[in-house]
Amino acid sequence: MAHRVTFVAAARSSALLAERFEDDQQLDRAGWEEMQRVAGDLLPLAAAELRYCSPTPRSRATGDALGYAPLAQLALRDCDMGRWRGLTLGEAMAREPAVVDAWLADPRGTPHGGESLLSFVTRVGAWLDTRPVEDGGRIVAVAEPSVIRAAVVYVLKAPPATYWNIDVRPLSTTAVTGHAGRWSLCLDGVPAQPSRV
Repeated sequence: MAHRVTFVAAARSSALLAERFEDDQQLDRAGWEEMQRVAGDLLPLAAAELRYCSPTPRSRATGDALGYAPLAQLALRDCDMGRWRGLTLGEAMAREPAVVDAWLADPRGTPHGGESLLSFVTRVGAWLDTRPVEDGGRIVAVAEPSVIRAAVVYVLKAPPATYWNIDVRPLSTTAVTGHAGRWSLCLDGVPAQPSRV
């Protein structure tokens, strides 16, 4: 039973630009404008049988604006960053440099009092593995970039440290196909344009 899950990264907010941990900011003006420019490309995903989103205001607003009417999923929430919630990595580093270094080096570590990177990846993967869809079904999920990064790590069965090397841009799409425990990352390309001679 293979199906396709397309993740759409939430439109940006000032918090996303500042890369704050687990910050529940609304879309900013630039995010709304960017969404209007690319909406035509993302609207067809509303035909998916199941439509979900992260429970953040930014993800919900993105999904609603694109006509998905998504169902918020607690399992697609951002990583619980404990006492670092709302801080940038730089701010956390300025306050607790040794603790941040230890956290970055240990995917099982929870020095901030929240969730480990490994637990976060596992949680997102468990959500992916339990999607109730018929064979060949399509799912769309609007999520925070961090959630999509965790999904990619899970799908590729990559070491957790790979998470730090994945860049997910606002309103980008990432698709995976498969079923529980057997996922593949889909890199859908744009058809090559004929060259002019």
